[in-house]
Amino acid sequence: MIFNPFFVALLIVLLLVFASIKVLYEYERGVVFFLGRFQAVKGPGLIIVIPVVQQMKRVDLRTVVMDVPSQDVISRDNVSVKVDAVIYFRVLDPQRAIIQVEDYYNATSQLAQTTLRSVLGQHELDEMLAGRDELNRDIQNILDTETDIWGIKVSNVEIKRVDLDESMVRAIARQAEAERERRAKVINAEGEFQAADRIRQAAEIIASQPQALQLRYLQTLNDIGIQNNTTVVFPVPLDLFEPLLESRKCDTCSKSLVE
Repeated sequence: MIFNPFFVALLIVLLLVFASIKVLYEYERGVVFFLGRFQAVKGPGLIIVIPVVQQMKRVDLRTVVMDVPSQDVISRDNVSVKVDAVIYFRVLDPQRAIIQVEDYYNATSQLAQTTLRSVLGQHELDEMLAGRDELNRDIQNILDTETDIWGIKVSNVEIKRVDLDESMVRAIARQAEAERERRAKVINAEGEFQAADRIRQAAEIIASQPQALQLRYLQTLNDIGIQNNTTVVFPVPLDLFEPLLESRKCDTCSKSLVE
């Protein structure tokens, strides 16, 4: 079989042409190197890359959602927990993302794991459970500062879950129950204090207005009459006994003088 050199050369040229044509989507950029040196960032659209002489690295500019693997964290109050988180980041500078770090995705993941353990280890368990928004901001600011040299922007960090062991869950439940009982006792005591204060004010008003005492006496008689009681107790004001007590005191004094 005889090969035509012309057709062989044409085939090689066509292969080189197809190999040199690159199409980049709107969300992609191409970092082009010429003989190993950085040349330009190209795209999107159709670009030509000369085979062998030029090389191109694709970079995705869309926001990446990265799950941070579960991390074992020891809080400041010596409580061991497992924490899961998710971070959102995107490449702002394709040139630095390719040149400054070997694998920006893996580097960001490793940095997120170490930062998560470091930041959460400085807080107590109650702060982890109640102050997640503040912790998310602290982690996000640290990651954004560290990854800026790589041309990466960390836009958000969210702590998804804080897992406790069974014994710690029971301890927190007991603590919450004790807190509810304490609040109930405080509310009950506050109610008794307010009721006692109102009774004292009512007693002062009744003592200053004898007519109010008589009205209260008549109201009590009316309430007793409504009920089906076989025994009726009539409240008698103590003021009625004061003349008798005074006369008895006078008799006792006179007897003592005669003797």
